[in-house]
Amino acid sequence: MKEHFGPLADGRQAHLYTISCGDLTAKVSDLGATLVQLHVPDAQGTLADVVLGFDDPSGYLRSDAYFGATVGRNANRVKSAAFLLGNHTYHLDKNDGENDLHSGFRGYHTRLWDVIEHTASSIQFRLLSPHGDQGFPGNATIQVTYTMETDGLRIAYDAVSDRDTVFNLTNHSYFNLAGHDHPEKAMEQILCLPARHFVLADGSSIPTGALPEVTGTPMDFRTPKAISQALEADYTPLTLQKGIDHNFEVFCAPAVILTDPCSGRSLAITTDLPGIQVYTGNYTDEVGKNGVHYHNRPGVALEAQFYPDSVNHPEWKQPFAKAGETFHSETKYRFA
Repeated sequence: MKEHFGPLADGRQAHLYTISCGDLTAKVSDLGATLVQLHVPDAQGTLADVVLGFDDPSGYLRSDAYFGATVGRNANRVKSAAFLLGNHTYHLDKNDGENDLHSGFRGYHTRLWDVIEHTASSIQFRLLSPHGDQGFPGNATIQVTYTMETDGLRIAYDAVSDRDTVFNLTNHSYFNLAGHDHPEKAMEQILCLPARHFVLADGSSIPTGALPEVTGTPMDFRTPKAISQALEADYTPLTLQKGIDHNFEVFCAPAVILTDPCSGRSLAITTDLPGIQVYTGNYTDEVGKNGVHYHNRPGVALEAQFYPDSVNHPEWKQPFAKAGETFHSETKYRFA
């Protein structure tokens, strides 16, 4: 099903597209290739929309929260908004102090994507990103495919450029398995992360290069615990970021499991990317869907991606793609 979502400032119309399979239903928009709604049943079959979002395009265009957004060409931060590729230094937008965040101004989440194919259970979006767009090299064709399956949602990314470039694409949905309209319960979700290491960052959220072990720290979620339990700890990395805003290694499958103790809903994420950025919405203060006030950590973002600033850390797995070679990645969100 296709329906109007709302007008943009230039008069163009954004749309919502419904995809479903079994008991699971999602609504995604061509504005930003954005996941707007995701309805999931609990054990009794009661449905709840478990992702944060807005009722119309104006919220997505105004907000810097990236609710449900497709982020690219490079998710997360780049130190000093610059990186070296080949013999050339590329300069990006400085939209986060002296650094680049989620690729800079006029992000992919603010653009209308073309719909290539839409079926009852799947939709494919395409965006053409020209050479020099936000400072990145190469004319790039980027495709994002949402597919609803019997047990969850699969997001696939395919991209190709006519020059060597960066492809580090992610989805920036915030999850609250109690339902988006219960922000007070979001940090009581139980988080399980098999990760042994996390990426240490400074006060500007730029990686220091260190990958400390989680053992003996509040960042150890190998034994599942409420997110709030970690947030209450007196621990410098948490203090610097005003909560959790850190990248954890993807150690195994699933990379992360999130559970709501009230409804019993659980989410297991599997990805072929090396990191998961866990962000507890530390600065979120928005009026979202149905007038719900998303305030004081109303959900948790679980962003599959390369490590932040990996373009400047050759010792880490790299997001660089050769000219003409197709970048492909998939992340699966399995609900139970």
